[in-house]
Amino acid sequence: MPRDSDPAVAGAPTDRQRLMQVCAQATAAELDRALAALDPLPAVETVRQPEVGLVMLRGRVGGDGQPFNVGEATVTRAVVRLETGEMGFSYLLGRSQEKARAAAIVDALGQNAKFAARLEAALADPVSARVAAERAASEAETAATRVQFFTLVRGED
Repeated sequence: MPRDSDPAVAGAPTDRQRLMQVCAQATAAELDRALAALDPLPAVETVRQPEVGLVMLRGRVGGDGQPFNVGEATVTRAVVRLETGEMGFSYLLGRSQEKARAAAIVDALGQNAKFAARLEAALADPVSARVAAERAASEAETAATRVQFFTLVRGED
Protein backbone atom coordinates (compact mmCIF):
# COMPACT_ATOMS: atom_id res chain seq x y z
CA MET A 1 0.00 0.00 0.00
CA PRO A 2 1.40 3.46 -0.84
CA ARG A 3 2.59 5.63 1.99
CA ASP A 4 1.17 9.10 2.63
CA SER A 5 4.40 10.79 1.57
CA ASP A 6 5.05 8.78 -1.63
CA PRO A 7 5.04 11.30 -4.51
CA ALA A 8 5.18 8.51 -7.12
CA VAL A 9 1.50 7.74 -6.63
CA ALA A 10 -0.13 11.11 -7.17
CA GLY A 11 -3.88 10.85 -6.98
CA ALA A 12 -3.80 7.52 -5.14
CA PRO A 13 -5.56 7.57 -1.77
CA THR A 14 -3.28 7.85 1.25
CA ASP A 15 -3.34 5.27 4.03
CA ARG A 16 -5.41 7.64 6.14
CA GLN A 17 -7.92 8.26 3.34
CA ARG A 18 -8.24 4.53 2.70
CA LEU A 19 -8.77 3.86 6.41
CA MET A 20 -11.53 6.47 6.55
CA GLN A 21 -13.13 4.96 3.43
CA VAL A 22 -13.19 1.63 5.26
CA CYS A 23 -14.76 3.35 8.30
CA ALA A 24 -17.51 4.76 6.09
CA GLN A 25 -18.23 1.26 4.72
CA ALA A 26 -18.00 -0.45 8.12
CA THR A 27 -20.93 -1.03 10.43
CA ALA A 28 -20.84 0.27 13.99
CA ALA A 29 -20.45 -3.34 15.21
CA GLU A 30 -17.42 -3.88 12.93
CA LEU A 31 -15.78 -0.72 14.26
CA ASP A 32 -16.46 -1.79 17.86
CA ARG A 33 -15.01 -5.28 17.21
CA ALA A 34 -11.87 -3.80 15.64
CA LEU A 35 -11.33 -1.42 18.57
CA ALA A 36 -11.88 -4.27 21.05
CA ALA A 37 -9.28 -6.35 19.17
CA LEU A 38 -6.71 -3.57 19.61
CA ASP A 39 -7.08 -3.49 23.39
CA PRO A 40 -5.40 -1.94 25.36
CA LEU A 41 -6.02 1.42 23.72
CA PRO A 42 -4.49 4.71 24.82
CA ALA A 43 -6.81 7.04 26.72
CA VAL A 44 -9.18 8.92 24.43
CA GLU A 45 -10.24 12.52 25.08
CA THR A 46 -13.34 13.78 23.28
CA VAL A 47 -12.49 17.14 21.72
CA ARG A 48 -15.85 17.55 19.96
CA GLN A 49 -18.84 15.46 20.96
CA PRO A 50 -20.51 13.69 18.03
CA GLU A 51 -22.87 16.15 16.37
CA VAL A 52 -25.54 15.58 13.74
CA GLY A 53 -26.01 18.16 11.00
CA LEU A 54 -26.86 18.63 7.35
CA VAL A 55 -24.71 19.18 4.29
CA MET A 56 -25.87 20.39 0.89
CA LEU A 57 -25.25 17.95 -1.93
CA ARG A 58 -24.26 19.53 -5.24
CA GLY A 59 -24.50 17.99 -8.68
CA ARG A 60 -23.60 18.88 -12.26
CA VAL A 61 -25.54 18.06 -15.41
CA GLY A 62 -23.41 15.71 -17.49
CA GLY A 63 -20.67 15.82 -14.86
CA ASP A 64 -19.24 19.13 -16.10
CA GLY A 65 -22.24 21.45 -16.48
CA GLN A 66 -23.48 24.17 -14.18
CA PRO A 67 -23.65 23.08 -10.53
CA PHE A 68 -27.04 22.78 -8.86
CA ASN A 69 -28.27 21.78 -5.40
CA VAL A 70 -29.47 18.17 -5.35
CA GLY A 71 -30.63 18.13 -1.73
CA GLU A 72 -29.40 17.70 1.81
CA ALA A 73 -27.84 14.74 3.57
CA THR A 74 -27.49 14.04 7.29
CA VAL A 75 -23.88 13.91 8.50
CA THR A 76 -22.41 13.15 11.92
CA ARG A 77 -18.99 14.44 12.93
CA ALA A 78 -16.69 13.81 15.89
CA VAL A 79 -13.17 14.76 16.98
CA VAL A 80 -11.00 12.91 19.52
CA ARG A 81 -7.42 13.14 20.80
CA LEU A 82 -5.35 10.20 22.05
CA GLU A 83 -3.14 10.56 25.10
CA THR A 84 -0.21 10.05 22.70
CA GLY A 85 -1.19 13.29 20.88
CA GLU A 86 -2.82 12.05 17.65
CA MET A 87 -6.11 13.70 16.74
CA GLY A 88 -8.83 11.80 14.91
CA PHE A 89 -11.64 13.32 12.85
CA SER A 90 -14.70 11.71 11.31
CA TYR A 91 -17.53 12.92 9.10
CA LEU A 92 -19.95 10.12 8.25
CA LEU A 93 -23.27 10.02 6.44
CA GLY A 94 -26.14 9.22 8.77
CA ARG A 95 -27.03 9.88 12.38
CA SER A 96 -24.95 7.28 14.26
CA GLN A 97 -23.05 9.17 16.93
CA GLU A 98 -21.40 5.98 18.24
CA LYS A 99 -20.11 5.12 14.77
CA ALA A 100 -18.77 8.66 14.24
CA ARG A 101 -16.88 8.57 17.55
CA ALA A 102 -15.49 5.10 16.83
CA ALA A 103 -14.38 6.23 13.34
CA ALA A 104 -12.61 9.25 14.87
CA ILE A 105 -10.78 6.92 17.26
CA VAL A 106 -9.79 4.69 14.31
CA ASP A 107 -8.50 7.77 12.46
CA ALA A 108 -6.35 8.75 15.43
CA LEU A 109 -5.05 5.20 15.92
CA GLY A 110 -4.23 4.92 12.22
CA GLN A 111 -1.76 7.79 12.63
CA ASN A 112 0.09 5.87 15.36
CA ALA A 113 2.66 3.41 13.95
CA LYS A 114 1.97 1.02 16.84
CA PHE A 115 -1.66 0.55 15.78
CA ALA A 116 -1.64 1.15 12.00
CA ALA A 117 -0.72 -2.40 10.91
CA ARG A 118 -3.02 -3.96 13.51
CA LEU A 119 -5.90 -1.81 12.25
CA GLU A 120 -5.34 -3.20 8.77
CA ALA A 121 -5.83 -6.74 10.03
CA ALA A 122 -8.60 -6.00 12.55
CA LEU A 123 -10.72 -3.61 10.45
CA ALA A 124 -9.65 -2.95 6.86
CA ASP A 125 -9.25 -6.56 5.74
CA PRO A 126 -12.57 -7.90 7.12
CA VAL A 127 -14.60 -4.88 5.95
CA SER A 128 -13.01 -4.93 2.49
CA ALA A 129 -13.74 -8.67 2.21
CA ARG A 130 -17.38 -8.14 3.23
CA VAL A 131 -17.86 -5.26 0.79
CA ALA A 132 -16.26 -7.29 -2.04
CA ALA A 133 -18.52 -10.28 -1.27
CA GLU A 134 -21.62 -8.05 -1.25
CA ARG A 135 -20.56 -6.48 -4.56
CA ALA A 136 -19.94 -9.92 -6.12
CA ALA A 137 -23.35 -11.16 -4.95
CA SER A 138 -25.03 -8.07 -6.40
CA GLU A 139 -23.20 -8.48 -9.71
CA ALA A 140 -24.14 -12.18 -9.86
CA GLU A 141 -27.79 -11.32 -9.18
CA THR A 142 -27.71 -8.70 -11.93
CA ALA A 143 -25.99 -11.06 -14.38
CA ALA A 144 -28.65 -13.71 -13.77
CA THR A 145 -31.32 -11.35 -15.08
CA ARG A 146 -29.40 -10.18 -18.14
CA VAL A 147 -31.24 -10.63 -21.41
CA GLN A 148 -29.26 -11.24 -24.60
CA PHE A 149 -30.98 -9.73 -27.63
CA PHE A 150 -30.26 -10.89 -31.16
CA THR A 151 -31.89 -10.52 -34.55
CA LEU A 152 -32.86 -13.36 -36.83
CA VAL A 153 -32.70 -12.70 -40.54
CA ARG A 154 -35.78 -14.18 -42.27
CA GLY A 155 -34.54 -14.14 -45.79
CA GLU A 156 -34.51 -11.40 -48.41
CA ASP A 157 -36.58 -8.31 -47.69
